[in-house]
Amino acid sequence: MDPGDDKREDKLAPPYDLPEHDASEIDLSEIVKKVRAQTPARLLAGRSGAAYRTNTQLELREAHAAARDAVRAELNLFIGRGDDPWGDPGDNFMRKWNLFEVCSRAASKDEYLLRPDLGRHLNDASRAEVDRRCTTGRDLQIVIGDGLSVTAVALQTPRLLPLLCEGAKTRGWSVGQTFVIRYCRVGILNEIGELLDPKVAILLIGERPGLATAESLSAYMAYRPKAPHTDANRNLISNIHARGVSTEQAAQRILNLAASMMKTRTSGCQLREELPASSRPD
Repeated sequence: MDPGDDKREDKLAPPYDLPEHDASEIDLSEIVKKVRAQTPARLLAGRSGAAYRTNTQLELREAHAAARDAVRAELNLFIGRGDDPWGDPGDNFMRKWNLFEVCSRAASKDEYLLRPDLGRHLNDASRAEVDRRCTTGRDLQIVIGDGLSVTAVALQTPRLLPLLCEGAKTRGWSVGQTFVIRYCRVGILNEIGELLDPKVAILLIGERPGLATAESLSAYMAYRPKAPHTDANRNLISNIHARGVSTEQAAQRILNLAASMMKTRTSGCQLREELPASSRPD
């Protein structure tokens, strides 16, 4: 073999003597770090050939599993176990707020997911229970619905509900008896309005989870909701979770929006939420 060929082979040989580095060990530029700090989206994650890196692939699978669990989980109101996110034996959230459960016309989780229309109405027994246990004509009526993320409801409402009730009391508003609806859809606000006739109805409901978070809660609000009303008659404060709108911020925004509804006697597309300067994006 010609000596020159040996040299060419050396130049083309893989650099086996070079140390391997994991993507997390590579020092990212400041601009990349700043971009990633602004969003939970998986930006500039790198690749291995035509595929995601192993770490990214595992994170995606974990997020997808959490989203599926949030949708498929059943609402559990049996409190008193140490692993229960609603509370513990010393601080029983359900008992403290005297919450009770009713159900929509959907008879199971599968039916609820396949028939959204059934989730917009209470079944007959639930209507009777609400009529028996709740008072009508209050300034504020708060309802908790499982929606498409039981995880979000379990994590966010125990923090949010006390802030809303305390804030309403400070403003001198009357608040109706809060209750929980299993297999709930947003349109059930109309039925709550017809049954209890509050000035403002608030539905705290689990959002459809994505791959960024499965813990996001929404607050749908309407002024004197009635049967013919649509989404155009409602206002929404969404992304209530640790990396989005905090429960403290959400409570203040909900109360301020409720005050605007009572003042203008309207809600939905005709009412614009006025955010405080501290809440506006830069």
